[in-house]
Order: sequence, then structure tokens, then C-alpha cells
Amino acid sequence: MKIAQIAPLTESVPPKLYGGTERVVSYITEALVDLGHDVTLFASGDSVTSAKLEAVWPRALRLDPGIRDRIAPHMLLMELVRRQAENFDVLHFHLDYYSFSVFKRQETPFVTTMHGRLDLPEQQPVFDTFNTAPVISISNAQRHPLPQAKWLTTVYHGLPEQLYTPQPVEQKYLAFLGRISPEKRVDTAIRIAGRCGMQIRIAAKVDSADREYFEREIRPLLDLPHVEFIGEIADNQKAEFLSGAHALLFPIDWPEPFGLVMIEAMACGTPVIAFNRGSVPEVLDDGVTGFIVEDEIGAVAAVNRLHKMPRAGVRQRFEERFTSHRMAQQYVDAYQSVIRAQKRSRFKVIDTSGS
Repeated sequence: MKIAQIAPLTESVPPKLYGGTERVVSYITEALVDLGHDVTLFASGDSVTSAKLEAVWPRALRLDPGIRDRIAPHMLLMELVRRQAENFDVLHFHLDYYSFSVFKRQETPFVTTMHGRLDLPEQQPVFDTFNTAPVISISNAQRHPLPQAKWLTTVYHGLPEQLYTPQPVEQKYLAFLGRISPEKRVDTAIRIAGRCGMQIRIAAKVDSADREYFEREIRPLLDLPHVEFIGEIADNQKAEFLSGAHALLFPIDWPEPFGLVMIEAMACGTPVIAFNRGSVPEVLDDGVTGFIVEDEIGAVAAVNRLHKMPRAGVRQRFEERFTSHRMAQQYVDAYQSVIRAQKRSRFKVIDTSGS
């Protein structure tokens, strides 16, 4: 199958540091190539892939200080894909709803994976208007605000099986990994660790949009004696960081669409203690790969139960549910469904005109 993967240009594929969507696009692309498909990746020129790379912009926009208008390169991306669309069996977009208007007017079947939150009121009229654009969710919970969308299926994220593996290190702390923002609640994670009398190590990026929040609310907490702030870490640092943690704390305060960091921890055999929001009950197997809790008190109690959870079992469940090859095969099934639907619609048009 000839497949186009269309990534955002904000980060490279895969990203150098933080970047959930572009990271997942990389995992999908590489797994599809492994499965024998002919894949072209539309992405920034500093991306690295075993697929054919169609470099739309020289480098990732976040790392280019000269970029002030990030929409302009994405307009070029849309047009470049449109001009080449007929060369592919299917187009797979990872750009929210940017593709809906242009690509419903051309012949090549397309799908869009929705990677972000979908509970914002301004999104409702978009999906009312484009209710025939086929979309894929990354959790069933993500769909709830938009029942009118044309949902094809849910495909959970996956990681290359050997990307992160359990490391032979002693567990000495609780971990927080990802991004510092109000909805991720690193402040809650710090309180949980303090109530347990344990160290917490925080490996996280601070987006420019969250800088004021970080300075006002979080930076003072980093001076607490049980807190160590590491900052943003690269892929090759994650396995040791996560393997050295008794658990990953994930005390979110928003409808998390998926939560890639949860399966990164699971790949390292590290249990996750997560608040019961968004995708959490779909990703975590309570009592097997971690504990799903309602509040800080529940999280503290869960820390005290970690000794009952074998880390080998956490890793085993990751291998059963969250590998990139499993994810890629589910996407292939979705591609085949939109290709079949497109053929049926063409047949109906021919049949009607000839009747």
C-alpha cells in the first residue's frame, strides 16, 4: 500500500526532545515500513525516517528562532500534499482539522488522527460542518465531546517494543515526566511525594505559553528538599529515568486524550499512579500496570501498595497492548476501510448516472 503520513512541522519526526504527536507519527511510519508498505513522510527537513522523506520546511519550527508565522509553512504543507495526493492509496493526517476542507474535495481517501483535546466549544461548529471527514480517536474518552464526528475507530498509541526496556537500577524516587502546565498538575505530584516522605524527580519541559505559570506557581516548589527538577530529557535518557522510579505520578486535571508517558513507563516496567480522568481507565489496567485513583489521598495509599505489583507484569502488559506494530496494523485496517468506502461511493455515482 502507498501511504502518505502528514506530520505537523512544529517538531521534527521524531522530535529531538518533547513532542508527543511527532513522536507517535515516527512510530507509526517506521512500523508501517517494517510491515512492507511504501510510505512517504511529509515533515520538517531535520526529520529522520526509513520512509521517503518529503521535506516541507528545512527544520522544525519550534527550533527555528526566525519563524514568527507558524501557519504559513503548514499552508505550504497542505498544498504540497494536495498536488501529490493521486500518487497514494491513502493519506494519513496528524494536523487536527486542517485537512478537512481541501481533502474532502479530492479523490484519494484520507483519514485524520485527532491527537489533542476535543472539548473546546469552538471545535463544535467545525465538526458539525465537516461531519463526513473520517477521523480516528486515540481513546474512546476523547470522542465524548464530539459525537457528531465521523469516528472510524480508536487506535491506542504504541511504542517500538525495544525502544524503552527495564534497566537494572535501584528504585529511589517517584517520577514526573512530560510537560509542566496547569492541567498536568506537577504541583499535585510534588505534594503526593511529600506526603509519602519520598523524593520526586521531575523531567519536564516548559512551553513558552506556560512560562508565567511555571515562574509563579511551580518554581517556588522546586526549592523543597524532596524535589529535584531535571528539565527536558531526550529519548535515550528515559529508560534509566523511569526504571529508577518506584512509580510514575500522573495526577492530571484535564480530559487527557491518551497520555503517551504512561506507556513509556509501562515499557520500563514502572507502575503508573494516575488520576481517573480522560483516557486513564483505558490505558491503565488497575492493579496490573498501576493504580487509578480519584485524589491525592488515594495516590498516597497507592504508593504504599506498589510493593504488591510485579514490575515484570507491567512490562508484559505493555508488550501485549501497546507496541507500535500492533498500532500500525490497526491503522492499516482503518486505511482499508476508507479505501473500500471510497470505491463504494464511486460505484454508486456510476450506477446512478447509468440508471
